[in-house]
Amino acid sequence: MFNKILIANRGEIACRVAATCRRLGVKSVAVYSDADANAKHVAACDEAVHIGEASAQQSYLRIERIIEAAKATGAQAIHPGYGFLSENEDFGHACEAAGIVFIGPPVEAIAAMGSKAAAKALMHAAAVPLVPGYHGDDQDPALLQSEADAMGYPVLLKASAGGGGKGMRVVERSEDFAAALASCKREAASSFGNDRVLIEKYLMRPRHVEVQVFADKHGGAVYLFDRDCSVQRRHQKVLEEAPAPGLDASVRRAMGEAAVAAARAVNYVGAGTVEFIMTGADFYFMEMNTRLQVEHPVTEMVTGLDLVEWQLRVAAGDPLPLEQSQLTVTGHALEARIYAENPARGFLPSTGTLKHLRMPEGVEFSIGNSGDGGERASVRIDSGVREGDTITPFYDPMIAKLIVHGATRDDALARMRRALEECEVVGPHTNVEFLHRLVTCEPFANADLDTGLIERHHDALFAPQTKPLREALALASAALIAREGGLGRGASPWQALAHWRLNGGFEQTFGWRDIESDADLSTVFTHDGGAQTLACAGTQERYTWWRGEGANEYGATIGTKRVTGRVFIDGDVFHVFCLGASMAFEWQNLLAHAADAEHGEGRLTAPMPGKVIAVLVEPGAVVEKGAPLIVMEAMKMEHTIGAPAAGKVTDVLYAVGDQVADGAQLLVLEAG
Repeated sequence: MFNKILIANRGEIACRVAATCRRLGVKSVAVYSDADANAKHVAACDEAVHIGEASAQQSYLRIERIIEAAKATGAQAIHPGYGFLSENEDFGHACEAAGIVFIGPPVEAIAAMGSKAAAKALMHAAAVPLVPGYHGDDQDPALLQSEADAMGYPVLLKASAGGGGKGMRVVERSEDFAAALASCKREAASSFGNDRVLIEKYLMRPRHVEVQVFADKHGGAVYLFDRDCSVQRRHQKVLEEAPAPGLDASVRRAMGEAAVAAARAVNYVGAGTVEFIMTGADFYFMEMNTRLQVEHPVTEMVTGLDLVEWQLRVAAGDPLPLEQSQLTVTGHALEARIYAENPARGFLPSTGTLKHLRMPEGVEFSIGNSGDGGERASVRIDSGVREGDTITPFYDPMIAKLIVHGATRDDALARMRRALEECEVVGPHTNVEFLHRLVTCEPFANADLDTGLIERHHDALFAPQTKPLREALALASAALIAREGGLGRGASPWQALAHWRLNGGFEQTFGWRDIESDADLSTVFTHDGGAQTLACAGTQERYTWWRGEGANEYGATIGTKRVTGRVFIDGDVFHVFCLGASMAFEWQNLLAHAADAEHGEGRLTAPMPGKVIAVLVEPGAVVEKGAPLIVMEAMKMEHTIGAPAAGKVTDVLYAVGDQVADGAQLLVLEAG
């Protein structure tokens, strides 16, 4: 086993690898950029080395800086995590040249599977089923168009060197092909430095099922069963589970054996994932990811194995710890990826400071007992951020991975619903409530899974939700009364800002703005002798409130209903978490001087911080509603800004290559 390794990554995966190193007594070295100087993964490691500026291109993708850091600290091996340099052939060669062990597969295996087209050719030779498509070298647009036309629509365009849903487009009609191809190639070149694409027949209502494989340097190879990753948005995974529900045992075994055959075909070593697309009982090879996957925790939860430990042992030359016959699955596991993003705005990334972050009670990186049959943790949190950290536009906006384990899928589902209800995030937008809707919706609960689940049930998943408005306002009012000096718990009336009177009762009206709906609301608190009432949401009822024992905890009784929850106060905004819902109310403090928000007309603003990669119009251009105007890139995803109405472009304020802030005005459109 190694004495010291360097982790060439950041965020939750760097923290995850560091945790296994601590358990095994292996020293770990972190690398960090300017933006990550105070990051959680830096604190999680024994040493840390600064490697460059905030952008990944100037830090985490600088091969020479990482090799220098490994040499300077005496690291014997480098774990690349996933993303960044994890599947980079040049990085593998650089490690080899420096005499440093790369904790991953041989460079030849990365090369073989790094090109989707070359990988499919190898799989065809190995008799692994393939989806019909074009995987050739000729990238002439006219040829690609003719291949797609002959294949029949819809077709799927995929970056040959891609992954993570980037450089991928579904094309429904022949007349849309050219524009989709150009966009796909731009995104592929930006994300992977290679604009080559392949074309596949787009299968209707397919499932995305993948198999975890492991191989050693002694000829051993096993599969650690399967995961279903069908629930996706924008071709990126949202929920994962293991094992994949509803598979016949013979199909499960055949898929596992096909995955091992794929690994053997390229002399694979280490952890890898073979991804299949399924229709019914038929499965087809999609690609092989030559690294550890984001969703590996669900496999760890059902097998009781530490896959990072396996990676370290195999890289050190040890044989696989277990043979295929010794591997078993216990129970069911689900993983939800909690992102800083806004589902209501097309899942656009969101940035900002995590002013308040509270995850459900769980254990970080609990993997069971390495296969000895010990009790597994029921809730696991993998996170690379802490309260007070900032989600920046430079990297993936993941906040945490929430993983649960249960004896059955139903048990795991119930545990996931409860865990999501306990998540509290204040700062950037998150997908927590959307995830809760997903795991409670009938199709997912019934395991009616396919990659189009979110789009097909869009109206139900994005429908306005009924929230406990009365109860939330009761808790917000309690927190406000407490903050402003209160009228209970022995608070001094001389310090209170409320309308206290020496004799008789009083009435206090609190004005609120519902942050989500922008609706104006009010609560009227009445104190008359020993009686208190609160009028809100159209009713006036007896009201009592109290502080809980924990931080930010409050309780209230309104009428006959008792409710408890947590209220995080950020200035005059009261974030209420109760009854599985979250709401935010801004106290309309008449003593404060707050400027009214501007609502300029004819303005087109950036929906997120990012870089302008294409300006499609010039001043003077007359455009129709919906016409594409500017293309932005954020976190390696393209976002096209369209005209909200017909009009004339009078000014373009940014050029290609410019970085823009969230909400920045991009151009001026004169309506008409």
